[in-house]
Amino acid sequence: MDLLNELNMLTNQLSEAIKIMARYGKEKAEAEKNYKIALRQEALILRSEKDMAVTLIDKVVYGVPDVANKRFKRDVAEAMYETAKENINVLKLKTRILETQLKLEYGEKN
Repeated sequence: MDLLNELNMLTNQLSEAIKIMARYGKEKAEAEKNYKIALRQEALILRSEKDMAVTLIDKVVYGVPDVANKRFKRDVAEAMYETAKENINVLKLKTRILETQLKLEYGEKN
């Protein structure tokens, strides 16, 4: 029974991990959108208001504090999403291991 209880617990954790990954996926997409908007806005400001050469804008825009902050948030959101994905993979592996143990302990009834 311990193996079955542990398997049920892992299944519940897996369901919760999928919900968390969905939330992080949405946050990741939102952060990417905000970063791209800020990048475009700052590039336009540098071009029109500062009369900066187009070839320099690409080098300067990433150092603008608002753009850098949004890029950081995007990178953190990406890391959280990838961490959630790895957590799901670990839970799936643990589930497979428990299923194999159950089959070995109780035998398959075919």
